[in-house]
Amino acid sequence: MLEAINQAFKAKKRKEVPIGAVIVCDGKIIAKAYNKRENKQLATAHAEILAIEKACRKLRSWRLDNCEIYVTLEPCLMCLGAILNSRIRKLVFGAYDSKGENKAFYLSKNNSLNHNIETVGGVLENQCKEILNDFFKSVRKN
Repeated sequence: MLEAINQAFKAKKRKEVPIGAVIVCDGKIIAKAYNKRENKQLATAHAEILAIEKACRKLRSWRLDNCEIYVTLEPCLMCLGAILNSRIRKLVFGAYDSKGENKAFYLSKNNSLNHNIETVGGVLENQCKEILNDFFKSVRKN
């Protein structure tokens, strides 16, 4: 999670919403990314999507079933869909999305899906929230 936080700080320096993601396979980081939506002007350039794309290229497979993803904020529905579709086995996130109503836990336990994912939330939550809060205070101030 600390590396995901480092990625979030990179996003913040580039005036992006500071969210970072890291994918680990067999105990080694194979992909890391941060939000690039503003700089790329792409709606899908979320940290999770970019990290998943890097991991797929690295492993030469769309199946990331031996992987875990660490994200500083509970993923949005688009990113949760990508996490589920890539067969990532475990999602670990820091801050809960205050508007999310624990959607990650709901979707990860939904028996109608063809893949279930282990989900752990609130890891280094205060650090992850602080980065986001500082960013949005700065944006509102300017």
